Amino acid sequence: MGRTVPAANRAFDILELFLQDPLLSASDVFTRLGLPRTTVHELLVTLVDRRYLVQVPGQPTRYRLGVRLFQLGSVFAEHVDLAREAHRVANDVAGACDETVHVAVLEGRDVIYIARVESTHPVRMVSAVGRRLPAHCTGVGKMLLSDLSPETLDVLYPPNSPLATMTRNSNSSAARLKSALRGVRKEGLAFDEAESNEDVHCVAAGVRDHTGTMVAAMSISVPTTRWNAEARTNLTRLVRDGAGRLSESLGYRRPAP
Repeated sequence: MGRTVPAANRAFDILELFLQDPLLSASDVFTRLGLPRTTVHELLVTLVDRRYLVQVPGQPTRYRLGVRLFQLGSVFAEHVDLAREAHRVANDVAGACDETVHVAVLEGRDVIYIARVESTHPVRMVSAVGRRLPAHCTGVGKMLLSDLSPETLDVLYPPNSPLATMTRNSNSSAARLKSALRGVRKEGLAFDEAESNEDVHCVAAGVRDHTGTMVAAMSISVPTTRWNAEARTNLTRLVRDGAGRLSESLGYRRPAP
């Protein structure tokens, strides 16, 4: 591996400060990074000259991100292939647990699976890319529905309306579904407790793109015979991690605490 360039690292350190604060002064940069004032000044002048930063009008010692970063981000977003990235990360997650991993997107009241890596166990969930299922009966679907506004949910699932079920455990009404979604939002996870298939349980987590929008969900599916408290804990950790890595590959950056 080649040697990193200190000056380039310092320039990136400055740019990454703006991930937490939209406006920073030269003094802020100096204080936070502990660099010599002359170095900070030279780096800021260079970043402004290259349009990575701009000086705030009327406040020449304060800076904000420039248009060049927006241009780079736009090119990145245009060339990210969700299905390809989803399969790559799903393959890693499946390799870590040897259970079936799916990534799905929402289309109306249905989810469509765009990536799948199957378990090697003789007893496993059998599915297919392109398969469509009712969102309210699946972990990935409930995860995706949890990110919608109340107004959008009311359009998709009018109050007091019944829902078609796939098993006796499926959500059977709009009210019951919306109550379940409140728990999904709070926990950041969705579970399918034999709601789409009586012999299968799953846990799902959301996938966000560079804008922070939830664009997909990842799940790990397990036959009921292998679903227990230990599996739930381990697979929850793995699906959170996998969804987080897929989000990062799409340009998402978790907000600072």
